[in-house]
Amino acid sequence: MGALALIGGWLVGRRIELPAELTRRHPELLEARWRVGGIPPRVGGLFLARPTVAGITLWNTVFLAPGTMLSPELLLHELGHVRQFGSSWSFPLRYLWEGARRGYSANRYEREAQEFAVERLRAANLPTNA
Repeated sequence: MGALALIGGWLVGRRIELPAELTRRHPELLEARWRVGGIPPRVGGLFLARPTVAGITLWNTVFLAPGTMLSPELLLHELGHVRQFGSSWSFPLRYLWEGARRGYSANRYEREAQEFAVERLRAANLPTNA
């Protein structure tokens, strides 16, 4: 593996394909690009005083922390963020402003993404953590 590939993997992680069983059950997951590793999960963790976050979405790419379990609930939550990014060019600014004002847990965009995940799981008759 060359130095460029190592640096690229450190910066943006590596691309992954989700397991076929997951995409068969939730074909909407194919709307996003999925990566493991890279800087984004660590930067997200800095904002929450953690080493990393399980997942962070930037436009239509979801970055997952290494070792994160590919649970349908987490993946659908992140897909909710993909759709939020697609809804308006100003979404990233509104998300950051909401987080600064209310914190992560009370951020309405986090709640919306979680509600999206729960709705999709219920539609597929799968259990949720909600």
